[in-house]
Amino acid sequence: MKRVAVVRVRGKVGTREPVEETMRKLRLTRVNHCVVIDDSPQNMGMVKKCCDYITWGEIDAGTLALLVMKRGRTPGNRRVGEEELGGSGFDSFESFAEKVFKFECKLSALKNLKPVFRLHPPSGGHRHIKKPYPAGALGYRGIKINELLRRMV
Repeated sequence: MKRVAVVRVRGKVGTREPVEETMRKLRLTRVNHCVVIDDSPQNMGMVKKCCDYITWGEIDAGTLALLVMKRGRTPGNRRVGEEELGGSGFDSFESFAEKVFKFECKLSALKNLKPVFRLHPPSGGHRHIKKPYPAGALGYRGIKINELLRRMV
């Protein structure tokens, strides 16, 4: 099993209702929202159903730590800080990301962490939001998703 980062690239205008409902279940309600899921057959079936509107790939522990540190939020739209880390029993963002990456705990183990990361548009922009990955922004990227996420943090 692996951890997969999923980012919504396109908006909801013209989206068919079953696809939009699947994206709501994935918590991808707006453009540039990101979620981190495992690659179970159920999750990957939902991802493939929405493949014309999202991009995804395997996230590494360093990028996950950066994502939680910079864009992780708690209720009240506050950043995740040392008190949340210490209250949950973690000493750093890197150790938390390593445990999540190795499936020793879930993202929800961090006290009050929202499951969605609201990201900026990528610096340098997407190539094209209606074409698949090598020429555009949609579809499966593999480990290249880490480069995109670092440009969006």
